[in-house]
Amino acid sequence: MIILDETAQKKQEIEVMIEDIKSKLQIVNGAAMKAEFYGAEQYDELKELHQMVMAKPSLSVSEMDAIVSELGSMRNK
Repeated sequence: MIILDETAQKKQEIEVMIEDIKSKLQIVNGAAMKAEFYGAEQYDELKELHQMVMAKPSLSVSEMDAIVSELGSMRNK
């Protein structure tokens, strides 16, 4: 069994969270939102956003825009 360090584990979880969010938002062009755009330092913010998105049964267009905008502001520069 391979034991990942905390940063590698967070990066794997970020990948899953980003894929979940893209699926929920029905984003067609996933290239605009890739897990590698986010580092372990954004983990807590992404986790909160992921939990909020996944808890909602549906999202309005303005909510989707706000989520995409928030993800954009979190991206590594």
